[in-house]
Parts: sequence; C-alpha cells; structure tokens
Amino acid sequence: MEFELDHLFIWTDVGAYEAERLVSFDLVEGTSNTHPGQGTTNRRFFFHNAMLELLWVHDPEEAKSELIRPTRLWERWENRNHGVCPFGICLRPALSGSNTVAFSSWAYHPPYLPKTMSIEVGKNSDVLTEPWLFQTPFGKRPDRYPVEKSQPLDHGIGLREITRLELVSPAANEPSPELQAVVDTKQIKLRLGTEYCVELGFDGEVLGKQVDFRPQLPLVMSW
Repeated sequence: MEFELDHLFIWTDVGAYEAERLVSFDLVEGTSNTHPGQGTTNRRFFFHNAMLELLWVHDPEEAKSELIRPTRLWERWENRNHGVCPFGICLRPALSGSNTVAFSSWAYHPPYLPKTMSIEVGKNSDVLTEPWLFQTPFGKRPDRYPVEKSQPLDHGIGLREITRLELVSPAANEPSPELQAVVDTKQIKLRLGTEYCVELGFDGEVLGKQVDFRPQLPLVMSW
C-alpha cells in the first residue's frame, strides 16, 4: 500500500503572525478554519499535492478537555519552544478511502468530524520529542478538491508540489516504531540536528534556490 503526504503543520503563536513571512514570500494564503471542540485554529497554504498548516490553540479549555487530552495537543503547543517537537505530519492513502494505516495508531474522534469518521493518530503521540503523526483516510490532493472546497494553488513564486519533507530533529537517532514506519513510506526523511526544523523541497528543487524562515518559523524551503 502506498501513502502520500497530506499536510504538515507547525505550531505557532496565537494568530500565526508568522504566516506574514510566507505571504511576503509571494505565497497565496488559503482559507483558515477552526476545529470546534478541539480548541485549535489555523492558517493554511495549499500546493497541488499537499498543504502547509500553521496551527495554534485558541481555546485552552477545549484543548485540555477530557476528550482531547489523550492527543497531548495542549502540551505540544504550550511547550513548542521548550524542547517539544513543533510539527505534525499527516499522511493519506494513495488510494482514497483505503483503511490501511502506515503506522500503529489509535482512533481519534474529534468533535468537529461526523461521529462515523475518525483520524488515526500514531501510538507515539505521547513521545513529545517526535512529530504528532496522523492519517486521514478521507484526505485528497488539493488539486482534486471538489469545487466547493477548492483553494488557491497558484503562487507568485511558482511553487507547485512538495517533493521533499526532511525533518531535522535532536531525537532523530532513536525514532519510535511509528516514526520509523513513516520514514519507511518514503514520504519524509529524518536527519539529526541540534534544533527542530523542517525542510520542504518543491518541484524537484531543480532551480537550486532556497529561503530560510527561521527564527520566526522552523522552516526552510528549497526549489
């Protein structure tokens, strides 16, 4: 079974002012959405095959509620600048609607989804030095969204598809079985580094260009 990168999220300050750096880089921002009952809100940037999400907690009480507590989302956001991995990585099956999951997981039923739908969360969700891993069986490429959910995909800088996601992590030498399983799908690479960072490569990186959004965002883009 093959898997694809659905989206990457980065924890940010409330309001994700960090997104302005991406806008000034000539990326076109898509719509924002809120996750009722989970206590989180985002700002989003869509590419043809995947999405970049800047995420924050807007309602601590919801994020710390009994239903949401097992996700550890509150602790991850609160400690994003204090040794906790500030990323989440979402996969989707290449064959839409498949129930096969890339890693050992548990079913998360967030309040904002219909009761019959769930998100599969990696069993490493308590390992706060690793990304929050999850998979959506209903995920689609943004360029295949239905018309009523379509998002802007044409960016002034010309980036089209994410072709590399490399996670730089102080904990890269001892990945959990779940993180190793994601690496084994070939959708992400893992590299040891002193600080957390994600490198996103676009369109095969044939132009040899790069922009570093640190320190505002732990993000480097190459194309």
